[in-house]
Amino acid sequence: MTQAQPLPLRPLADSSPSAVVAGFVAMLTGYTSSLVLMFQAGQAAGLSTAQISSWLWALSIGMAICTIGLSLRYRAPIVVAWSTPGAALLITSLPGVTYPEAIGAFVVCALLLSLLGLSGTFERVMRHLPASLAAALLAGILFRIGSEIFIAAQSNTLLVLAMFFTFLLGKRLLPRYAVPAALLVGASVAGVLGLLDFSQFEWQVAVPVWTTPSFSFSAVISIGIPLFVVAMASQNIPGIAVLRADGYDVPPSPLISTTGIASLLLAPFGSHGINLAAISAAICTGAEAHEDRHKRYTAALWCGVFYGIAGIFAATLAALFAALPTALVLSIAALALLGSIGNGLAQAMQNPGERDAALITFMVTASGMTLLGIGSAFWGLIGGALTLLILNWRKV
Repeated sequence: MTQAQPLPLRPLADSSPSAVVAGFVAMLTGYTSSLVLMFQAGQAAGLSTAQISSWLWALSIGMAICTIGLSLRYRAPIVVAWSTPGAALLITSLPGVTYPEAIGAFVVCALLLSLLGLSGTFERVMRHLPASLAAALLAGILFRIGSEIFIAAQSNTLLVLAMFFTFLLGKRLLPRYAVPAALLVGASVAGVLGLLDFSQFEWQVAVPVWTTPSFSFSAVISIGIPLFVVAMASQNIPGIAVLRADGYDVPPSPLISTTGIASLLLAPFGSHGINLAAISAAICTGAEAHEDRHKRYTAALWCGVFYGIAGIFAATLAALFAALPTALVLSIAALALLGSIGNGLAQAMQNPGERDAALITFMVTASGMTLLGIGSAFWGLIGGALTLLILNWRKV
């Protein structure tokens, strides 16, 4: 019996307008969710504008290369992003060390991630994660972003309602173009209402700045190790869960080692680490990105292209995103994630024997709680695993 030959790789032919929009929305969601944190952390540490610009350049270029390369390699929508919880961690941690010591801590974190991927340890851990808990984890992560549209409606009612009903009509009439239509209407309404402000926008090309790492025990303990834990608990594990929940069975170890090595190479330019994306990845893995799941990798490719463009012009990012109303960004991200939230919940509740554990995983993850400096995604998994263990221990 002869094996079926894989279909030829044709990124441009496989792409579609919905894939382009999904890639753009994924990029937009990733940057707007934590861009302010990046600048806040840099300013708290007393970094110059050039150093902050280099930091964003390093992250963006690394994300672009890894997203495009891994998506082409595995023909799956693999999106890479910087660590948002890591950026929040740096706001309080960076002022306590010198910048070269912080770079040294970034190097240590990247080495740990690379070793974890190259050794295959991460893959062995993920092999024992029940599909229902992975799906519940995905739904919990996305739920908070999805629900933001209703909060945004309180202050920008007309804008949000116009986007919401455009999306519903699009789902009824032209499902593939529901999200692009909502984005187009949202931008038009925002312009009519005077919510778009490009007065401070100016094109500037980012210039990478090298900083020689310096290693100190205090920096490794206060920055390097916490960054590693946060990257695994809040980024990489949820990132794999997103892929598996949407049916992409990609080997996790190569993904972790690739992002770890990229983080290592870019650390001297300011990169505090790039990891697998969860929320922005779900925008590219859902049906709204492409009706054919085998062609959704093109949405990730477009996301990578937009990452690269953003990295080249990293110095202008703050002004660009400040020009867009927050309600528009929150709403388009929420609408793009509705399908993934629904699919995650459906899969999580499918197995009666794991339903309680999946529900605990979803509720803890969706709560947004932080304990011991670690985000809710990690504790959601812990809570679900303990529930599953207690309810099914020695059960015949």
